[in-house]
Amino acid sequence: MKGRLAGRVAVVTGGAKGIGSAICERLAGAGAGVAVTDIDDEQGQDTVARIEQVGGNARYWHLDVTDEAAVERTFREVRHTFGQIDVLVNNAGIAGVNKPTDEITLEEWNAVMDVNVRGVFLCSKHVIPYLREAGGGSIINLSSIYGIISAPDLPPYHASKGAIRLMSKTDALSYAREGIRVNSIHPGYIWTPLVEALANQAPEGPEAFRHALAAKHPVGHIGEPDDIAYGVLYLASDEAKFITGSELVIDGGYTAQ
Repeated sequence: MKGRLAGRVAVVTGGAKGIGSAICERLAGAGAGVAVTDIDDEQGQDTVARIEQVGGNARYWHLDVTDEAAVERTFREVRHTFGQIDVLVNNAGIAGVNKPTDEITLEEWNAVMDVNVRGVFLCSKHVIPYLREAGGGSIINLSSIYGIISAPDLPPYHASKGAIRLMSKTDALSYAREGIRVNSIHPGYIWTPLVEALANQAPEGPEAFRHALAAKHPVGHIGEPDDIAYGVLYLASDEAKFITGSELVIDGGYTAQ
Protein backbone atom coordinates (compact mmCIF):
# COMPACT_ATOMS: atom_id res chain seq x y z
CA MET A 1 0.00 0.00 0.00
CA LYS A 2 1.25 3.50 -0.83
CA GLY A 3 0.30 6.62 1.04
CA ARG A 4 1.32 9.42 3.32
CA LEU A 5 3.19 7.05 5.65
CA ALA A 6 4.63 4.62 3.08
CA GLY A 7 7.82 3.09 4.42
CA ARG A 8 7.14 4.16 8.01
CA VAL A 9 6.57 1.98 11.05
CA ALA A 10 4.26 2.97 13.90
CA VAL A 11 3.74 1.53 17.37
CA VAL A 12 0.31 2.13 18.89
CA THR A 13 -0.42 1.36 22.53
CA GLY A 14 -3.97 0.50 23.51
CA GLY A 15 -4.59 -0.38 19.88
CA ALA A 16 -7.16 -3.13 20.34
CA LYS A 17 -10.41 -1.19 20.23
CA GLY A 18 -12.06 2.21 20.15
CA ILE A 19 -9.80 5.13 19.35
CA GLY A 20 -6.69 2.94 19.36
CA SER A 21 -8.07 0.53 16.80
CA ALA A 22 -9.15 3.38 14.53
CA ILE A 23 -5.66 4.88 14.79
CA CYS A 24 -4.07 1.57 13.78
CA GLU A 25 -6.36 1.20 10.80
CA ARG A 26 -5.83 4.77 9.55
CA LEU A 27 -2.04 4.58 9.91
CA ALA A 28 -1.95 1.26 8.08
CA GLY A 29 -4.26 2.64 5.42
CA ALA A 30 -1.73 5.41 4.82
CA GLY A 31 0.97 2.82 4.17
CA ALA A 32 2.62 2.39 7.58
CA GLY A 33 3.58 -0.92 9.10
CA VAL A 34 1.72 -0.96 12.40
CA ALA A 35 2.58 -2.67 15.67
CA VAL A 36 -0.74 -3.03 17.46
CA THR A 37 -0.14 -3.38 21.21
CA ASP A 38 -2.62 -3.95 24.02
CA ILE A 39 -3.53 -6.30 26.87
CA ASP A 40 -6.75 -7.35 25.11
CA ASP A 41 -5.31 -10.05 22.86
CA GLU A 42 -8.53 -11.06 21.13
CA GLN A 43 -9.53 -7.53 20.14
CA GLY A 44 -5.92 -6.74 19.21
CA GLN A 45 -5.77 -9.67 16.83
CA ASP A 46 -9.11 -8.58 15.37
CA THR A 47 -7.65 -5.16 14.61
CA VAL A 48 -4.71 -6.78 12.83
CA ALA A 49 -7.07 -9.00 10.86
CA ARG A 50 -9.11 -6.02 9.65
CA ILE A 51 -5.94 -4.26 8.53
CA GLU A 52 -4.68 -7.33 6.70
CA GLN A 53 -8.04 -7.87 4.99
CA VAL A 54 -7.59 -4.61 3.10
CA GLY A 55 -3.93 -5.22 2.27
CA GLY A 56 -2.29 -3.47 5.21
CA ASN A 57 0.73 -4.56 7.21
CA ALA A 58 0.27 -5.09 10.97
CA ARG A 59 1.37 -7.36 13.80
CA TYR A 60 0.07 -7.70 17.33
CA TRP A 61 2.04 -7.65 20.59
CA HIS A 62 0.66 -8.17 24.08
CA LEU A 63 1.95 -5.21 26.08
CA ASP A 64 1.35 -3.90 29.58
CA VAL A 65 2.73 -0.36 29.34
CA THR A 66 3.41 -0.25 33.09
CA ASP A 67 6.01 -3.06 32.78
CA GLU A 68 9.36 -1.57 31.75
CA ALA A 69 10.93 -4.90 30.82
CA ALA A 70 7.93 -5.70 28.59
CA VAL A 71 8.07 -2.27 26.96
CA GLU A 72 11.79 -2.61 26.23
CA ARG A 73 11.35 -6.13 24.85
CA THR A 74 8.35 -5.23 22.70
CA PHE A 75 10.06 -2.25 21.09
CA ARG A 76 13.13 -4.37 20.37
CA GLU A 77 10.93 -7.05 18.74
CA VAL A 78 9.03 -4.45 16.69
CA ARG A 79 12.33 -3.03 15.44
CA HIS A 80 13.54 -6.54 14.55
CA THR A 81 10.27 -7.42 12.78
CA PHE A 82 9.73 -4.22 10.79
CA GLY A 83 13.31 -2.96 10.51
CA GLN A 84 12.71 0.44 12.10
CA ILE A 85 10.35 2.55 14.23
CA ASP A 86 9.29 6.02 13.10
CA VAL A 87 6.12 6.79 15.05
CA LEU A 88 4.88 6.12 18.59
CA VAL A 89 1.26 6.72 19.56
CA ASN A 90 0.81 6.65 23.33
CA ASN A 91 -2.90 5.88 23.40
CA ALA A 92 -3.22 3.34 26.26
CA GLY A 93 -5.12 4.78 29.19
CA ILE A 94 -7.79 4.18 31.80
CA ALA A 95 -10.42 6.42 33.40
CA GLY A 96 -10.08 5.14 36.96
CA VAL A 97 -12.38 5.85 39.88
CA ASN A 98 -14.95 8.63 39.95
CA LYS A 99 -14.70 9.88 43.54
CA PRO A 100 -13.78 13.18 45.18
CA THR A 101 -10.12 13.45 46.14
CA ASP A 102 -10.66 12.84 49.85
CA GLU A 103 -12.29 9.47 49.14
CA ILE A 104 -9.67 8.11 46.73
CA THR A 105 -7.26 5.48 48.03
CA LEU A 106 -3.57 5.60 47.20
CA GLU A 107 -3.99 2.35 45.28
CA GLU A 108 -6.78 3.85 43.15
CA TRP A 109 -4.69 6.96 42.45
CA ASN A 110 -1.61 4.93 41.54
CA ALA A 111 -3.58 2.63 39.24
CA VAL A 112 -4.43 5.55 36.96
CA MET A 113 -1.00 7.18 37.17
CA ASP A 114 0.74 3.89 36.41
CA VAL A 115 -1.06 3.39 33.10
CA ASN A 116 -1.65 6.96 31.96
CA VAL A 117 1.59 8.64 33.04
CA ARG A 118 4.14 5.91 33.73
CA GLY A 119 3.10 4.15 30.53
CA VAL A 120 3.70 7.27 28.42
CA PHE A 121 7.06 7.79 30.13
CA LEU A 122 8.25 4.21 29.62
CA CYS A 123 7.17 3.97 26.00
CA SER A 124 8.67 7.35 25.14
CA LYS A 125 11.90 6.46 26.95
CA HIS A 126 12.35 3.21 25.07
CA VAL A 127 11.31 4.45 21.62
CA ILE A 128 13.72 7.41 21.54
CA PRO A 129 16.78 5.31 20.57
CA TYR A 130 14.87 3.81 17.64
CA LEU A 131 13.63 7.21 16.47
CA ARG A 132 17.21 8.46 16.60
CA GLU A 133 18.28 5.45 14.58
CA ALA A 134 15.61 6.31 11.99
CA GLY A 135 16.85 9.89 11.77
CA GLY A 136 13.84 11.36 13.54
CA GLY A 137 10.19 10.61 14.06
CA SER A 138 6.94 11.52 15.75
CA ILE A 139 5.57 10.80 19.23
CA ILE A 140 1.87 11.47 19.64
CA ASN A 141 0.45 11.40 23.17
CA LEU A 142 -3.28 11.06 23.76
CA SER A 143 -4.28 13.51 26.44
CA SER A 144 -7.84 14.86 26.76
CA ILE A 145 -9.87 18.04 26.92
CA TYR A 146 -9.39 17.39 30.63
CA GLY A 147 -5.68 17.96 30.19
CA ILE A 148 -6.61 21.59 29.39
CA ILE A 149 -9.75 22.26 31.44
CA SER A 150 -11.29 20.28 34.27
CA ALA A 151 -14.58 19.15 35.78
CA PRO A 152 -15.72 18.02 39.25
CA ASP A 153 -15.08 14.34 38.65
CA LEU A 154 -12.30 11.76 38.01
CA PRO A 155 -9.44 13.57 39.84
CA PRO A 156 -6.72 11.00 38.99
CA TYR A 157 -7.71 10.96 35.33
CA HIS A 158 -7.64 14.74 35.00
CA ALA A 159 -4.29 14.94 36.79
CA SER A 160 -2.83 12.27 34.51
CA LYS A 161 -4.01 13.97 31.34
CA GLY A 162 -2.59 17.29 32.48
CA ALA A 163 0.71 15.54 33.12
CA ILE A 164 0.71 14.10 29.60
CA ARG A 165 0.21 17.59 28.15
CA LEU A 166 3.32 18.94 29.89
CA MET A 167 5.37 15.79 29.31
CA SER A 168 4.72 16.27 25.60
CA LYS A 169 6.00 19.84 25.65
CA THR A 170 9.09 18.95 27.68
CA ASP A 171 10.05 16.09 25.37
CA ALA A 172 9.34 18.25 22.32
CA LEU A 173 11.93 20.75 23.55
CA SER A 174 14.41 18.05 24.55
CA TYR A 175 14.44 16.22 21.21
CA ALA A 176 13.57 18.88 18.63
CA ARG A 177 17.16 19.21 17.41
CA GLU A 178 17.21 15.47 16.69
CA GLY A 179 14.21 15.63 14.39
CA ILE A 180 11.90 13.99 16.93
CA ARG A 181 8.56 15.77 17.19
CA VAL A 182 6.29 15.32 20.23
CA ASN A 183 2.69 16.53 20.35
CA SER A 184 -0.46 15.86 22.32
CA ILE A 185 -4.02 15.29 21.14
CA HIS A 186 -6.97 16.39 23.26
CA PRO A 187 -10.23 14.63 22.36
CA GLY A 188 -13.64 15.66 23.52
CA TYR A 189 -16.22 12.94 24.15
CA ILE A 190 -15.81 10.15 21.61
CA TRP A 191 -18.33 7.35 21.00
CA THR A 192 -16.22 4.31 21.82
CA PRO A 193 -17.19 0.84 23.12
CA LEU A 194 -16.36 2.08 26.64
CA VAL A 195 -18.67 5.08 26.36
CA GLU A 196 -21.36 2.94 24.75
CA ALA A 197 -21.14 0.50 27.68
CA LEU A 198 -21.59 3.41 30.10
CA ALA A 199 -24.59 4.57 28.07
CA ASN A 200 -26.17 1.13 28.25
CA GLN A 201 -25.82 1.17 32.04
CA ALA A 202 -27.15 4.70 32.51
CA PRO A 203 -30.40 4.96 34.52
CA GLU A 204 -31.83 7.40 31.97
CA GLY A 205 -31.16 4.97 29.10
CA PRO A 206 -28.59 4.97 26.29
CA GLU A 207 -30.34 7.48 24.01
CA ALA A 208 -30.77 10.07 26.75
CA PHE A 209 -27.18 9.50 27.86
CA ARG A 210 -25.85 10.10 24.35
CA HIS A 211 -28.05 13.16 23.88
CA ALA A 212 -26.73 14.67 27.11
CA LEU A 213 -23.13 14.11 25.99
CA ALA A 214 -23.84 15.56 22.57
CA ALA A 215 -25.31 18.69 24.14
CA LYS A 216 -21.97 19.45 25.80
CA HIS A 217 -20.43 20.12 22.37
CA PRO A 218 -21.28 23.22 20.32
CA VAL A 219 -21.36 21.16 17.11
CA GLY A 220 -24.28 19.21 18.63
CA HIS A 221 -22.85 15.70 18.55
CA ILE A 222 -20.05 13.68 20.08
CA GLY A 223 -17.03 12.49 18.14
CA GLU A 224 -16.16 9.23 16.46
CA PRO A 225 -12.85 7.32 16.79
CA ASP A 226 -11.87 8.29 13.24
CA ASP A 227 -12.03 11.97 14.19
CA ILE A 228 -9.06 11.35 16.47
CA ALA A 229 -7.36 8.84 14.16
CA TYR A 230 -7.14 11.37 11.33
CA GLY A 231 -5.52 13.84 13.71
CA VAL A 232 -2.94 11.23 14.63
CA LEU A 233 -2.34 10.52 10.95
CA TYR A 234 -1.65 14.20 10.34
CA LEU A 235 0.82 14.51 13.23
CA ALA A 236 2.58 11.30 12.16
CA SER A 237 3.06 12.56 8.61
CA ASP A 238 5.57 14.96 7.07
CA GLU A 239 2.72 17.41 6.62
CA ALA A 240 3.21 18.20 10.32
CA LYS A 241 7.01 18.58 10.06
CA PHE A 242 6.90 22.09 11.61
CA ILE A 243 4.67 21.07 14.51
CA THR A 244 6.12 20.03 17.86
CA GLY A 245 5.17 20.79 21.45
CA SER A 246 1.65 21.58 20.30
CA GLU A 247 -1.84 20.58 21.38
CA LEU A 248 -4.26 19.33 18.75
CA VAL A 249 -7.71 19.81 20.27
CA ILE A 250 -10.41 17.70 18.61
CA ASP A 251 -13.47 18.38 20.70
CA GLY A 252 -16.38 19.77 18.69
CA GLY A 253 -15.85 23.17 20.27
CA TYR A 254 -16.10 21.93 23.88
CA THR A 255 -13.11 23.91 25.22
CA ALA A 256 -14.03 27.06 23.27
CA GLN A 257 -16.97 27.67 25.61
